[in-house]
Amino acid sequence: MTALEDTFADVLGKAMAGLGMSEDEAAEKSRLPSDAIRALLRGEFEEKATRQLSDTLGLRADALARLGRGEYHPAVTPAANLAQIATRFGEMSVNAYVLWDPESRGAAIFDTGADAAPILDLVERENLEVAGIFLTHSHADHIQALGALQNALAADAWSSEHEPVRGTRTFRPGDLFNAGRHFIRTRNTPGHSPGGATFVIEGRLLSAAIVGDALFAGSVGGVRSGYREALETIRREILTLPAETIVCPGHGPMSTVGQERENNPFF
Repeated sequence: MTALEDTFADVLGKAMAGLGMSEDEAAEKSRLPSDAIRALLRGEFEEKATRQLSDTLGLRADALARLGRGEYHPAVTPAANLAQIATRFGEMSVNAYVLWDPESRGAAIFDTGADAAPILDLVERENLEVAGIFLTHSHADHIQALGALQNALAADAWSSEHEPVRGTRTFRPGDLFNAGRHFIRTRNTPGHSPGGATFVIEGRLLSAAIVGDALFAGSVGGVRSGYREALETIRREILTLPAETIVCPGHGPMSTVGQERENNPFF
């Protein structure tokens, strides 16, 4: 089982950073002692204090308490034609995804992770014809293996016009691509990065959203500018998708839209 990217303490820290709220301000507004705030941020779970601080930060207390108790484990039925590939980037793990049509073998790669080898192994093993490499954003952990994949596959790579990556073509929000019988629609989900993109997979075979670092299972990517706007964008562009839509984040386990509506403390 893939561990969640963020603990309850990470969620508290991200909310405080997004709101520009210091530990002292959080203590004053929540009426908790400063020592209690620091203990929570160190990962020392105490439910009453967690709920009290959640209210101050605009987080959903019940969902955050479930995280603190270790009770949230998103469950996703594996899709035979959607692979999550995790590679190591320094001390962290980063996800790339490969989607393909079992009939035509047409495929798409989303982000690259730090190592092209496991992606190329899958492409060869499944005899896939890669239509394109699609980037959710330009952070190094998500594009580290881009050059190696381009050299090996001779496939076009695409990045958002709002955050172009050198050596790629650019797309606009609402553009539509296809990989076999899958349709790939682009949505603009900035916040963690200026031009962060989500790729919504449409069609009869699979419903999924490759969200990069906009949304994690039980959390969101760090946002220090335009925090409230970023959360509203996630609500509008991702959480309005059908509940069964598989959420494919840049870090941590996959989830579904329905599970994130129920269990993500930010919403």
